[in-house]
Amino acid sequence: MAAGGGRQRRAFIGSFTAAGGPGIVWAAVAPDSGALTVLGSLDGVPDPSYLALAPDGGTLYAVSETDDGAAAAYRVHGETPEQAGPRVSVGGKGPTHLSLFAGHLLTANYGSGSVTALPVRPDGTLAEAPSGALRHTGSGPHPARQQSPHAHQVQPDPSGRWALCVDLGTDSVRVCTLTDAALSVHREIALRPGSGPRHLAFHPSGSLAYVVNELAPTVTVCRWDATAGSLRPLTETAVLPGAPAGDAYPSGIVASPDGRFVWTATRGEDVLSVLAVEGEGLRLTGTVPCGGHWPRALAESHGVLYAANERSGDVTWFAVDDRTGMPRPAGAIDVPAASCVVLG
Repeated sequence: MAAGGGRQRRAFIGSFTAAGGPGIVWAAVAPDSGALTVLGSLDGVPDPSYLALAPDGGTLYAVSETDDGAAAAYRVHGETPEQAGPRVSVGGKGPTHLSLFAGHLLTANYGSGSVTALPVRPDGTLAEAPSGALRHTGSGPHPARQQSPHAHQVQPDPSGRWALCVDLGTDSVRVCTLTDAALSVHREIALRPGSGPRHLAFHPSGSLAYVVNELAPTVTVCRWDATAGSLRPLTETAVLPGAPAGDAYPSGIVASPDGRFVWTATRGEDVLSVLAVEGEGLRLTGTVPCGGHWPRALAESHGVLYAANERSGDVTWFAVDDRTGMPRPAGAIDVPAASCVVLG
C-alpha cells in the first residue's frame, strides 16, 4: 500500500484458521524485487480466505468462509490493521470471494449458491444487507460437485456498470445489476456443461473475459459487451499440456497488465500455466512448478506473480519474463493454510 512519506507498499494474505492458518497476515513489499517480509498477523475473524482492498488502500475487507458466513472491515492506514466495526452476516454459507461495487461489498457464497450486497458506509464500515442474498438456481452434470448452485466469485466489470458472478455448480456466469441495495440478474450465460467455472479475469481492454474452469481444466475466452451487459463464449483452451497425472483443479487466473498473457494456477498438478493472448484466443506456451502444494490463488503486481499455496503453507513469488511471460522463482515466505494475496 502506497502512503504519504514514501511508506513501503504492503501485501495482505488470507488463510484458513481452521487448518492452522494465522488469519490475516501483512507483509512489506520490497520496491525493487517485490519480495515479501512478514510484519504481523491477526485472527479477528475465522477463515478469512479472501481479501479485497478499498480503492484508496485504507480499508481491507475479508470474508469469513464459515457456515455462518460473514464479512469484516479493517483499517490499514496504520502500522497494524485494526478491525473497523463488527463483522456482518452475509446471509449465506461459505463465502469464497468478495469485491467492491457501487458503494457495496459483494460476496459470493459458495455453500448456499448466492450473492450478497453489503452497503459500505462513508467511514468504510459495513452494514447489514437490507435485501438479503440473491439466490441462484440450477445444477450441472457432475454428480458430486454440481448438484446445486455454488457461487464462487463475484467481480465488477471494467466499466463499473455490472457485477459478474461465476457459478461452479450451474456452469454459468450471471451478469447482475444493483438497484437500491438489491441485486438482480440481468442475464445468465451458459458455459460448457461440466466445466465448473470458478473465477474470471478481464483483459485490460475490457472487451474479453477469461473464465478458468475448475472441473475441466481449461480457460474459456468470452467476448464482453459492457453496453449490453452480454458475455459470449468464444473458445476453450487447456491449461495443461497433456492429460493430468492425478488431481488437477485450476484455481486462480490473472491477466497481465499489458494484455499479452494470462496466467492460471492448478492445484494437484501444482503448476502455474502461461497462456499467450492471440487475438480472441489463447495459446498455452508452458507451465512451471508453483513452488508449493495446492496453489489456491494468484496475484500480479509490478511484474511479479504471487501464488498462495494452501497445503504447503507458503506464498511464493516469481519474476515474470517480459518477452515470454514465463515466471521465474524468486522467493517464498511461510504462511500456514495460505489462501489469497492482495497487494496495495
